[in-house]
Amino acid sequence: MKHNRNRAVKKERLNKNVKLNVATNFALAFLIFSVGFVCLFPVEDAVTTDGSEKNVYRSASAETDGVSLMFNVYWGTDEVYRILDTLETHKAKATFFIGGCWADDNVACVREILSRGHELGNHGYFHKDHASLSEAQNKEEISLCNRFIQLMTGKAMTLFAPPSGAYGKAALAACETLNMKTILWSRDTIDWRDKNASLIYSRATKNIKGGEFVLMHPMKETADALDDILTYYETCSLRAVTVSENLQDGG
Repeated sequence: MKHNRNRAVKKERLNKNVKLNVATNFALAFLIFSVGFVCLFPVEDAVTTDGSEKNVYRSASAETDGVSLMFNVYWGTDEVYRILDTLETHKAKATFFIGGCWADDNVACVREILSRGHELGNHGYFHKDHASLSEAQNKEEISLCNRFIQLMTGKAMTLFAPPSGAYGKAALAACETLNMKTILWSRDTIDWRDKNASLIYSRATKNIKGGEFVLMHPMKETADALDDILTYYETCSLRAVTVSENLQDGG
């Protein structure tokens, strides 16, 4: 029995190199499992920050002809697909800030977002309060989501949107170490709280200017309002573009 067990161990070691990708997947799965058993989905609450503006972007620094729709995603898979269809109808692009634990259960949806030409951003793995985390904890939470999405899609993310807009010096330092920009918004539709398509439309369009970042979530009412929002932007000669494109165009 002992002899057979030793042979099995040797065989496993011989196969180790040819199974690198499988081992990588298992290692990541173990890492995720060790962080916690359950992914909770807190709502996006009021913004809490330390007031520092260095390396934090709420809009393009100069007015452009682009408006960036930011979708923070920890739920609403069916609505994500509806949003993707509406964006495609208008030849519009957006940035989807992905929660890692949502992505874990929605690999096909994440890949679909990317395949339709949209941008993926990091929204943390477990929707934590990044204002209360240490630099090391911030880096761990952000890096976990980065590694998971890159393993899933082959794409590296360069933008981080802290859940609830909460950040501090430690979060900014972690982002700087990871070569990531911290992204907030110039206007918030508050669609997660006020489930009213007309109100969401008004908040997304009233006095809109080029270069703005508009925060949304994959809510039914947001998906209902999106076609009219994009149509309004078109009447204002504004394009719906990714956050990175807006930053590039507006400096």
